[in-house]
Amino acid sequence: MTFCLGIKVNNGLVALADTQITKGNERLKKGKLSYVEHGGLPIFVMTSGLRSLRDKTILYFEDHLAQEVSQYDRLYKVANCFGEQLRKVRLEDEASLGGSGLHFNLNTIIGGRLKGDEEPTLFYIYPEGNWVEASIDAPYFIIGRTPYGKPILDRLLHADASLEKAVALAYLAFDATCTSVTDVDFPIDVLVFNAHNHGLQQHRFEAADLAQVAQWWKQRLSTAVNDFPMEWCRPLFTDKSG
Repeated sequence: MTFCLGIKVNNGLVALADTQITKGNERLKKGKLSYVEHGGLPIFVMTSGLRSLRDKTILYFEDHLAQEVSQYDRLYKVANCFGEQLRKVRLEDEASLGGSGLHFNLNTIIGGRLKGDEEPTLFYIYPEGNWVEASIDAPYFIIGRTPYGKPILDRLLHADASLEKAVALAYLAFDATCTSVTDVDFPIDVLVFNAHNHGLQQHRFEAADLAQVAQWWKQRLSTAVNDFPMEWCRPLFTDKSG
C-alpha cells in the first residue's frame, strides 16, 4: 500500500511519502515522491495505486511538459495537464486491467509554485483526472492509507503552523499509520518547500534516524494516558452492591 501526505501552510509546503511497494509476495523499496521541472522551477508529484499506472502517466506527463511551447504559468494548469494524461492512460489501460481483476486507482498529489502563482499550491488529482486544491480549511491531502493519520492532523494542523510543526505532524501521521498497518514503512522521503525563499529541501530518513524520536513520542503518549483525568468515570468503579 502507500502513505503519501501533502500539507500546505502559510509558510510553504511539506510532503512525506513512504517507499514500500508490494509486488505479489515481495516487498520492495521505491520512491513515490518525484520531481519534474517546468520553466526552471521544480514541481513535486506523489502517487498511490498501481506502479505501472504511475510510471506510464508520469512519462506521458513529462513528455507533454517538455513539448509545451508556451510554458504554463500557474500550477493549476499543470494539474489540468496531468489530469489529461491520466485520462489518456485510463482509456488505454482500464479495460485490460479490469480483465485481470484490477482497478484503475491512481491518486496523485502535485505541489509547487510557478511564476504566476502568488503562493505555493497543492492539488489532489483523482483517478478520473479532476482535482481539488488545498485551502485554509482543508490544508492537507493523504493518499493510500488515509484513516490513521487524519486525527492528529485534524486536531493540530492549521494554516499558520510553522513549517517545522508541519513536518512534525507529518511524521506523527506517518507514525500512527505504520504502527497500525504492515504495508506502510520506512524509509520515508520528506520535502519542505519554503514560500519565502522558494527553497526546496528533501531528505530520506531511515527508521534508525528517527528511533529516538519514535521512542520519545511513545513515552509521551504513555505519560499522557497515565495522567489522564479519570474523575468523570468514577461511577463505573463504585461498588453499589451494598
